[in-house]
Order: sequence, then structure tokens, then C-alpha cells
Amino acid sequence: MRQGSFTRAAIELRVSQAAVSHQIARLEDLLGAVLFQRTSRGLVPTDEGRLLFPVLEYGFDAIARVLDRLEGRRDVEVLKIGVNTTFALGWLMPRLEMFQAAHPEIDLRISTNNNRVEILREGLDMAIRFGAGGWTGHETIALLDAPLSPLCAPVLAERLQDTEDLARLTLLRSYRSAEWPSWFAAAGASCPPAMGPVFDSSIALAEVAASGAGAALLPVRMFERHIAEGRLVQPFSHTVSAGRYYLAWPSERPLTPAMSLFSRWLSQQAQEAQANPGERVPAV
Repeated sequence: MRQGSFTRAAIELRVSQAAVSHQIARLEDLLGAVLFQRTSRGLVPTDEGRLLFPVLEYGFDAIARVLDRLEGRRDVEVLKIGVNTTFALGWLMPRLEMFQAAHPEIDLRISTNNNRVEILREGLDMAIRFGAGGWTGHETIALLDAPLSPLCAPVLAERLQDTEDLARLTLLRSYRSAEWPSWFAAAGASCPPAMGPVFDSSIALAEVAASGAGAALLPVRMFERHIAEGRLVQPFSHTVSAGRYYLAWPSERPLTPAMSLFSRWLSQQAQEAQANPGERVPAV
């Protein structure tokens, strides 16, 4: 599935293309399901194929780990983590060097996303997501609160004396449409019509706000570096909670040693950050 063709898969496996094609055909006969659609652009997995892939990949990875140990190879465990891009850049990346130094036996692989992630389907072990938690079929560990507050370029912040002045700026929006009304309600003010463009990424919102195009409602904790560098300003102290960051993994998946180590380390780092909100970790 990763390669998109039997020929490239055969090259990676060092077998013939016919052997790969024959084994896939046997598997489809055994399951009574079509796993790939053959198109002019290559192989396209069916819903059944996409459902089966992460389960097989996880199983083969587990077998490989055990075989490596039996053969006396270096005991390295691959850990695949999907991470909300805002959290990755704004909080996690500066800390990862500490984890890697403490656990060189873990081959950590990070895949970023805009908070839309399907752990099993994408072949991940765990994911860091933003929201209310309680996702069906998942275990979670609460990490960090991330209250939202308007951020904007310094030149715009100079024009803002009170919350009503925000009505004169373009209010840049995320796909969560209730955020601006919730913030204005928390600030005790009425929300003006939010007519600015809609973005699916807080990183994009921050960059557009830093350019002077308007004010963005952002998780301040994730953009402390932008604020310290003078690229963004928080003109008002009012905040509103739209959720928090969680570490999540499928309930059906047993925790591997690497998953356990990473979850404990991440939880400890988050607790320390909550207890010392002003402390910053230097960029690596």
C-alpha cells in the first residue's frame, strides 16, 4: 500500500512482481474482499485495504522487534506519533532532545497533522490531539490546557484600547466557529460579525496575524516564542478555553514499552509546564 504498485513493492521486498501479485490475490480470495483497485495511476486501496493495512503493519512491526531481540540485534523500538502541528512546533519539539537523550533505544517518528488523525488507519501508535477528549475507542491522558486569546502584530495592538476596538480589525477565524463569540462573551462584550478568512491551522493563523492582516484567536501558550520575539502581541488578558491537548491511543492496542515510556515522560513534562507556566525551554 505504501508503494502504490506491485512492482515497487517487489523491489523493496526483493522478490518478483508476480510473487507479490500472487500473494495479494490469495489474500483477497481468503478474505473474500477486494483490497486494491487497479487504476491507470497505480494501486488505490479500497476501504477494506485501508482498514487492514495498519493492523498488518503493527503486527509485522511487533514480529520484527521480537526477531531482532532473538537474533541479538540492537534493541531499538520504533514509536510512531501523530502530533497536532501547533503543539509540535509550539511546545513539543524543543523538548524532544531531552527524551531522545534519555531513551536512545526508541526510534521516535513524528507525523504532524491539523488535528484530523486516524491512528490505526494511518499506522500510528499514538497521537497528540486538541479537543474535549473522550474520543470513542481511545484511551487518553490530559496534557495541557491551551486557553485562547487574541494575538496580533504590534502595529495593530497599538490601536487597541478596549475589546470594542477589535471590531475595527479583521477577525481571522479557525474552523471552530464558536471561538470568537465565546471569547467576547468571556470578556463581557458583544461579538462583532467575524468576516475574516477561515483557516484550518493555528500555525497559518499566527503567520497571517503576524503579517498585520488581522487578529487571530490562538492558544497563547503555543506561541510564546512569537510573543518573545515581538512578532505577536497579546493585547488583552481575557482568555477562553476551547479544549486541551491530549495524548491518545486506541483502546484495543496494548501499550508497548516505548509507548509507556513516552506517555510517562510526556505527562511529566506537561505537569511541570503547568506548574511553571512562565518557564520556557530553549529552542534546539
